[in-house]
Amino acid sequence: MRKILCVIAALLVISIVLSIAVYAESANDITKSSKKSENTKSSKLDKYVNKEFENKITKQFAKDKNWTKINSTSVFTTWIKTDDHHTKDGKKIWNKAIFELDPTRKYDKVKSDKKTVVVYPIFTDSAYSEPGFYTYYRNECDTKCLTIKIQNNFLPQANPNAVQILKLLDYSFITDIDVDKNPQVLAKYDKVIILHNEYVTKKEFNAITAHPNVIYLYPNALYAEIKADYAKNTIMLIRGHNYPKSDIRNGFDWKFDNSPSEYDTACKKMQFSRIDNGWMLNCYPENIIHKSMRFLETIKKL
Repeated sequence: MRKILCVIAALLVISIVLSIAVYAESANDITKSSKKSENTKSSKLDKYVNKEFENKITKQFAKDKNWTKINSTSVFTTWIKTDDHHTKDGKKIWNKAIFELDPTRKYDKVKSDKKTVVVYPIFTDSAYSEPGFYTYYRNECDTKCLTIKIQNNFLPQANPNAVQILKLLDYSFITDIDVDKNPQVLAKYDKVIILHNEYVTKKEFNAITAHPNVIYLYPNALYAEIKADYAKNTIMLIRGHNYPKSDIRNGFDWKFDNSPSEYDTACKKMQFSRIDNGWMLNCYPENIIHKSMRFLETIKKL
């Protein structure tokens, strides 16, 4: 009888071990399948990425022997040109910095999962060129300055720090033009990050506000409506920013406009608020985005 019980016990142990092995193998297969599925989706999204624009980013922020590495509060290695600065409140402010991944740090928790796309504000970059919209706003030019050339050479007036950091963290980029020409492209991604996209077309506005998970990383986004003429390579202001009437603020009458928050550049009380189609930051994070791993991790997790 004792021998029979021992045999039964041994068989039970073997059965349990085999069950655990089968479960582990099954779980491993599921994990592999999940990773394979994610990689497949990521590779399918590659065709929508604006590689030409991403190459321009890389060239714009390439350093040479004139750049000096400095100690800074950034979580990235920081390079500057020692003679390229201005002074504010007695402090030296570098006009441009180049960032690189710091080999002593780990960035796994903040790197993109490749299912998120950043929309670069090329229309806004163009709007700030001179003469242009702001020449008109200052009453230094008539309405002819409300039709301007699209700046295709990537002048990093719009969020250079954010562009560098998100690019270093493997986020994919497209531009306003990509969205205007193909509004459906945003639906291919799980998440969309909007920078200081102040000037957008009606089609772009509709595409962005229709997406269910948008991070409005900068205040003053979606503020004024413009129209693009790609045959002439121009944009024209249609509505917004006190035009065509002085009492018009947001050109789309967008209820989530948070433009006053763009003047908070210190971001001491920085937080995201939930809106209908995503999350909106309450300050202008250009000087913060390269300093906080926690902030970058939040962007990834939202």
